This record gives sequence, structure tokens and C-alpha cells, in this order.
Amino acid sequence: MTEVETNIDPAERQKFDDIAASWWDPDGESRPLHDLNPARLAYIAERAEIKDASVVDVGCGGGILSESMAALGAKVTGIDVADKALSVARLHLHESGVQVDYQQSTAESWAQEHPASAGIVTCMEMLEHVPDPASVVTACASMLVEGGHLFMSTLNRNPASFVVAILGGEYITRIIPRGTHQYERFIKPSELSAWLRAASMKTAEITGIHYNPLDRTARTGGSVNVNYIIHAVKLSSQA
Repeated sequence: MTEVETNIDPAERQKFDDIAASWWDPDGESRPLHDLNPARLAYIAERAEIKDASVVDVGCGGGILSESMAALGAKVTGIDVADKALSVARLHLHESGVQVDYQQSTAESWAQEHPASAGIVTCMEMLEHVPDPASVVTACASMLVEGGHLFMSTLNRNPASFVVAILGGEYITRIIPRGTHQYERFIKPSELSAWLRAASMKTAEITGIHYNPLDRTARTGGSVNVNYIIHAVKLSSQA
């Protein structure tokens, strides 16, 4: 295994392979991803021109966001390390009719092979599942052209997120498979912002993502105490 391929937790990869078969079931184990997708897609579309953009969706899983961006006219490459999830993503293209290039790769490997090649990079709910999230941030930044847009979502590390995401999501409502999250891997916005600065990215906005599992609605804005999304822009090398 090469150095750029070591930022993988085999147990985390297995979790997502285990739910691969039900990825596109809106009432299955990936239900929250389906419910959150419209809000995330709208947030991205309001801040970057998606049509005809070269997009890399890092940690694409079964392709829910990847397909949505492709349907808006983006040229999307979805990368992930979970091969079963990618197989499901490729299979679903026959049903949806959109075009996405799915590749099995880490963010680090893809950045090394395709530097400064994307206008938009997305990385949703993936950072908290890798041993070294700062390495993923650096890799995502490396994929972008100057002025390119990076969108990342993850979970804040505080008592509120523990109660909502783990106790509420995994044990009370059980809408998320038990063991999906590890609290110690949640990321404070200040930590993510620091990694972005170190990677020559300028944070444009940090805002909350709010999900109501009862009526299955999601919106962006407001508090970042639990789930949040960050929009950053690649700085010019002359900046």
C-alpha cells in the first residue's frame, strides 16, 4: 500500500460496503442522505455554477449527490474507497440515465494524479470517517483550479452533536445504523478552518445543516452546533 493510500480505516470502509445494497432506497439505511441531498445541492448551486463544471465528489458512496450534480449539467467524477458502494453507484446510472465517472480512489491518490483539474470539489459526511481528515482537506484543495469551490459537510464535536447524531440518530430514532459515527472523530469548525487556511483555501461561509427526521426535511443556515457545511475558495498563487 502506497503512502497516499494509507488514509483509510478498513472498519469504516466496511460499514459503507455493508449498506451498499440499500443505498438508493429512500426509506432504507441511507434515508438521511436522501433527505439531506436537496438542501446540500441547493446550497452548492447557489454559490457555484454547476452546469458544465468539472466536479469531483470525494467520498461519493452510492452516488446520491454525484447524480444530482450531473443532472444539473456538471461533468462529475465520483471517488470512493468502498468498492461495493461504487458498484451500486455505477449500476444506478442505468436507471437514472445521467453520466458520472465513478473511480475507486482515495482523495490523496486522486489529487496526486489530477492536480488543479476541478472547478468544484464536494466532500460530504466523509471527513469524520478517515484517520487523517486534514490530509483529505489538503488533497481536495490540490484538486482545485485557482478560484475553484470546495464544499464540505461534517459534524461538530460537542455535547449537542453527540446527543443528536449518536444518541438520537443511532439509538433512539434508529434512522442511522448503530456505530456509524465515532464522537472523537467529529470536527470543530475552527479545526476545519485551520486546515483549509493551511491548504491555501479561503473560507467563504460556514453554516449549519438542520434535519428533521419526523417530517424528513432539511435546511441550511443558522447554528453550526451539530451538522454544518463549509464553502471555501482556492486562493490565487499570487495571493
